Amino acid sequence: MTKRLLSHSCLVAILTTFFIQAETKLPSILGSHMVLQQGEKCPIWGWDDSDKQVTVEFAGQKHTAKVADGGRWEVHLDPMKANAKGQTLTIRGSSKIELKDVLVGEVWLCSGQSNMEWTVSRSANPKEEIANGDHPLIRHIKIPHRPSAKPESNVPSTGWQPCTPKVVANFTAVGYYFARHLQSEIKVPIGLIGSNWGGTRIEPWIPPVGFKSIPALKANFADKLDQFPAKRGNGINHQSPLALYNGMIHPLLPYTIKGALWYQGESNNGEGMLYHEKMKALIAGWRSVWNNPELPFYYVQLAPFRYGSDNDPRLPGIWQAQLETLKVPHTGMAVTTDITNVRDIHPKNKQDVGKRLALWALTKDYGKKLKGQYSGPIFSKIDHAEGKDSLTVHFQKDSTGGLATNDKKPVSHFEIAGEDGKWHPAKATIVYGDHLIVKSDEVKSPMHVRFGWHQMAEPNLVNGAGLPASPFSTAFK
Repeated sequence: MTKRLLSHSCLVAILTTFFIQAETKLPSILGSHMVLQQGEKCPIWGWDDSDKQVTVEFAGQKHTAKVADGGRWEVHLDPMKANAKGQTLTIRGSSKIELKDVLVGEVWLCSGQSNMEWTVSRSANPKEEIANGDHPLIRHIKIPHRPSAKPESNVPSTGWQPCTPKVVANFTAVGYYFARHLQSEIKVPIGLIGSNWGGTRIEPWIPPVGFKSIPALKANFADKLDQFPAKRGNGINHQSPLALYNGMIHPLLPYTIKGALWYQGESNNGEGMLYHEKMKALIAGWRSVWNNPELPFYYVQLAPFRYGSDNDPRLPGIWQAQLETLKVPHTGMAVTTDITNVRDIHPKNKQDVGKRLALWALTKDYGKKLKGQYSGPIFSKIDHAEGKDSLTVHFQKDSTGGLATNDKKPVSHFEIAGEDGKWHPAKATIVYGDHLIVKSDEVKSPMHVRFGWHQMAEPNLVNGAGLPASPFSTAFK
């Protein structure tokens, strides 16, 4: 009896194995309704039985690849022009997959913490914005929160969603308003990859190569990469270095993107210029893993907010770190000192934030001539051109277009200090529309100047396009 049962079990096992069919599989970043990046080779990849041939057909192209020993295959679509008409992408391997309604346009990664994850439904004018959210050429995919101990090859998701009033409420608001303004100007489909997580620090998003590229991070990070990501209980500490790169960025590779949008820093508040070093690591790291040394990286300078006591000094240091990051090529920064709520760490006006990011992209990446209209005044240098008792403040030429104030009142929130390092309120006078003279009766020989250097400062200095000036200090290192 026992022998007959064993024989029967073996037969079932053999038959089961015989009838199991191999299956062609794709990562979740590849799906119906996705947007492929125009003008670049676009990888299409997945998994199948080793030695199998996989064929990919799209937009008149046909490419074949042999599945490698590890079960992975990859082809590259030739560069394509933008196409707003949905097409079917077909994959044939052990099984057949059809991805419907695939567009070709511009693809942007939207990452950071809660102000990037903040949805349209929680931002300004939600009812009106949701009702008017019929933009089928804007597509969005949300990557779930998923820390990992190792670089993941795939991450589950609900897939790409065309923008309609039924789904736009849950889109990243900053990313959506960026895409809406961009799409209205360049008239091509826009794809948004929402890989973000509220409350997260910058370190979990940085890949190993990023940490290794910055000497200032060698001792505390690059030399200790084998210790990260750290565990928390039975899981992975999502705030640990590498954790979110492994689980939420690496699974996207090598999907071709145009650039990245970044809104983060609140959780690193108080780090001063160390945050600048970490931003450089993030930018260099992402450019390396995407194999694009000129990958555009546009970010949002934190808004004024009351952290702790009224005179908490930490936030201005982050502002200076973000300002310094503009020295990294192919970066841009949206300043938000005029669209804030110092009692709300999540300012509701995400429309202008997205638009200001789009102004950088339109100018730097899409050939739009917006000189003086894509960035508010960015500090350049100081000198004593008007005498030893005052400082002349110069701004980068393409960020002014004429200095002004947004309330028709005298320029506010300037301070100067002499050799003793004591700061005093100063009078700032606009000269010829492109620079300022700053002086105070309390400081006879000024050496340093700072502007908007208070966590709740909402200064009124703008350029001719009404875009606000970034806070800065010549004394902060």
